[in-house]
Amino acid sequence: KGKFVKKANKTQPPVEARYVPTPKQDAKTHPARTIEIFEGMTIAELAKRSGRSFSSIQEILVNVGEKVNAEFDAISIDVAELVAMEMGVNVRRLHSNEGAKLEPRPAVVTVMGHVDHGKTSLLDALRQTSVASMEAGGITQHLGAFIVNMPSGASITFLDTPGHAAFSAMRARGAAVTDIVVLVVAADDGVMPQTLEAMSHAKEANVPIVVAINKCDKPAADPEKVKVQLCSEGLTLEEMGGDVQVVEVSATQKIGLDKLEEALLLQAELMDLKARIDGPAHAYVVEARLDRGRGALVTAIVRSGTLVCSQYIVVGAEWGRIRVIRDMLGKVSNVAGPAMPVEIEGMKGLPMAGDEITVVESEERARMLSAGRRKRLEENRLKMISQGRVDTPETAEETFERAEMSIVVKADVQGTVQAVTDALKSLNSPQVFVNVVHTGVGPVSQSDVDLAQACGACIVGFNIKSPVNSVTLAAKRSNVKIRQHRVIYHLLEDLGNLIVDKAPGVSETLVAGEAQVLSIFELKGRSKSKGDDVKIAGCRITDGRLTKSSTMRLLRSGEVVFEGPCASLKREKQDVEAVAKGYECGLIIQDYDDIQIGDIIQCLELVNRKPKFVSSESGAVRIEC
Repeated sequence: KGKFVKKANKTQPPVEARYVPTPKQDAKTHPARTIEIFEGMTIAELAKRSGRSFSSIQEILVNVGEKVNAEFDAISIDVAELVAMEMGVNVRRLHSNEGAKLEPRPAVVTVMGHVDHGKTSLLDALRQTSVASMEAGGITQHLGAFIVNMPSGASITFLDTPGHAAFSAMRARGAAVTDIVVLVVAADDGVMPQTLEAMSHAKEANVPIVVAINKCDKPAADPEKVKVQLCSEGLTLEEMGGDVQVVEVSATQKIGLDKLEEALLLQAELMDLKARIDGPAHAYVVEARLDRGRGALVTAIVRSGTLVCSQYIVVGAEWGRIRVIRDMLGKVSNVAGPAMPVEIEGMKGLPMAGDEITVVESEERARMLSAGRRKRLEENRLKMISQGRVDTPETAEETFERAEMSIVVKADVQGTVQAVTDALKSLNSPQVFVNVVHTGVGPVSQSDVDLAQACGACIVGFNIKSPVNSVTLAAKRSNVKIRQHRVIYHLLEDLGNLIVDKAPGVSETLVAGEAQVLSIFELKGRSKSKGDDVKIAGCRITDGRLTKSSTMRLLRSGEVVFEGPCASLKREKQDVEAVAKGYECGLIIQDYDDIQIGDIIQCLELVNRKPKFVSSESGAVRIEC
């Protein structure tokens, strides 16, 4: 009935399809999974979140040394992290205060703002000390933490952050750990780039802001202008129907400090700040440094719980046992409560600033967690290197070959090392690649000199002691440069100029001079020894100068007719090397004689243009090519 149609016989052979291999999965398109873990979660919950079977998790638990009876058994948060690391899954710890007794705690206040707007001077006025005078160059280059007892009897924990553009990561850490941000703006300077950056850090961390307009005692002070600028940047002030308090202060004259204290205590009271005191502590690393006599020192702020001496802790990929706890005045204490900044001794290695401090029950558990995290970090580092190698050939065709400048960075604390490294990497340009081969805390050592010699690097020391004589002599013998600075401005300027000198530069053809052809002289009937007939262009130099060794370009009606070397250049029958503007000369272009009156002759010079080191008012630096 027409439903079935007979297929035509295919006489042609089948077409052979080309084999196309299946593309490999790229690690960049499939990043490692991140799951949330918490204290007391069951094995079944962990299996569900990680996407693994109960039997595979049970096998890992047995290897870790945990007994497993059923899939609904509860495990500790440390064991859950160990299992997740074995499965290749990233974790995010959730700290819950359910069922715990919460008590009021002091507010943690971070002082932020642009460089030289008076942040440290304001804190000096609050705590009756002088820290700004001790900082090199009069600007803060560290993240400081201390408790200030206010005249009303309340205590507030303050964090002082640097204002220079290079210390952006330090300001971000300060905003992450704080309850309230005090935004210091100079009344005579107004809103500046780091002011806007501090506002964005506070908004990202969802932290309330209290604005302190400093330097109101100066003749050029204009607080109203600052308020208008802040409103235009999206900050809703109380005077204009918003919820952001504004206080006008003067750190040098100690004006308005009581109003600032009142504003901070009011904001803290509105937030109803409470924390768990009992149980293991949850703390945050503010800064880390190496001391020759005491080893690795960690400055931390306790978020909740109580930190006790002799506890085993894991900080990032490092572990240790708390040997001594000191407050910011140097007094030894056995315990540290919430919102208390302390200095901890006893770490086996130097952790990174910004790491969380985790209290564990035994040395064995601390070692296992540390080893697992270190292994995970190494895997991520190797993955980043391999991805970089894969990406390099794609961009190699677009950009020309760059010179490489290797640098070894040594600084006094871990946070400063990170800030200096980030600032140096920002000086990368299409002509010079800044390669930070090694970073470390402490003075320059013999191993640093050996490493710098092996890879042809320059050693940069920031805010550290001068190296011992043996290291200095070894550096001179090895021809290794050691550059030491105490102020971030001077360091970036020095290395910026060094990078400019290292840059190969770009070859450019520039017009060094122009001449107009006024008349043409022909030399005919010359002997064979002197050559054929030639045409001499009688010219007047209208701009710049003409040089005999340069290339000449002939223009006619704005179009390029010929380019070639200069065969002869004379002035008043004398051979000359160059003719300046306003003078007349005779010119012969080699292998070209079709010159007409009115033509323009340009003198071309090949110039090697170097990049420029540019520093803005905010302290941000860059290399312009």
